[in-house]
Formats: sequence, structure tokens, C-alpha cells
Amino acid sequence: MGSVTSSPFLVVGLGNPGPKYTGTRHNIGFDVADELAHELFASFSVHKKTNTDVAEARRGDAKVIVAKPRSFMNLSGGPIKALAQYFNVPHDHIIVVHDELELDFATIKRRLGGGDHGHNGLRSTTKSLGTKDYQRLSVGIGRPPGRMDPAAFVLKPWNKQEAQEIPIICADAVDEILRALD
Repeated sequence: MGSVTSSPFLVVGLGNPGPKYTGTRHNIGFDVADELAHELFASFSVHKKTNTDVAEARRGDAKVIVAKPRSFMNLSGGPIKALAQYFNVPHDHIIVVHDELELDFATIKRRLGGGDHGHNGLRSTTKSLGTKDYQRLSVGIGRPPGRMDPAAFVLKPWNKQEAQEIPIICADAVDEILRALD
């Protein structure tokens, strides 16, 4: 058994806390985290030391920590760093799930490192961890229509057609995460 199976994985869904943001584009990371916890038969509880909601599970030999920061998106880095330290997770075993304006709706892309593409949650994470060498799972939400401000667009709820596709997109994102854990 190598270090891959002995080091835990940390999967963090990014979003904003509170019912006001439920069902918005910016909270797709929370939606994916909820689906992953369900898939792993784990449930969330408050983890006070890190200001997050955490669900702990196992996948094969690996421990998997699924988390949702209780802070706002642009302050996600602090809780992610605290989780990585608390659970002793190496940076390359961190997977941050986030919305991505630059990807077409429903497109899912995983990568190690790279830029933040203007995403404040990723910027905060990179700054707090002191490295770009963590995995990102980008979930495409598409570009805002016309001249709509991107900041306003990400906080809007899904339209009816998009909302019907969200469970499928979340399941596809979970499949990609599970591949990363294997």
C-alpha cells in the first residue's frame, strides 16, 4: 500500500451558506458535495474547529472527507486550509468543486493546479494553502446572457430547464470525483 491509499482525500464543495443561496449557480459545489455524501452513505455534521459541515466516509482503503465551508465563497480558503491541516490531507488530495463561467452549462472538467479564472473561492483557497497544486473540479454554468453582470448571474437561481438537469450534472460530477479517488 502506497501513500495514495494511506492519505485521506478532502472534497470541498464551494458555495454560500444560508437558504438565500440555495439553488443558485454559485452553490453547485454544495449540490455536488451533498450528492457525494449521499453516494458514500455519509451525513453532514458541524465541524466547529474548521467552521465547516463535514461528512466522513471510506472508499476502499482511503478516508474521504466531504466538506462545505460555513463561510462565504470568497473566504473559503481559511476553512479548507484548516480541514487539510486537521485531517492531514496532502494538497494533491484536495478536490475543490466550484462553478465555472468559462465552461458551457453541464460541462465538467477536473484538473490539478492552474489559475483561478477570476473565481474568488479558488483565489481564497490558493492564497490560504500557499499553493495552486490542488485539484479543481469545475462545473460549467455558462456565461451570463447579454450584458448581465457575472456577479449577479452566479447568484441567480437555475431556470426551470436547468434545474431539471442539476441532479444529472451532480451525478456526473460525483462520478468524476470517484474516479479521482480510485
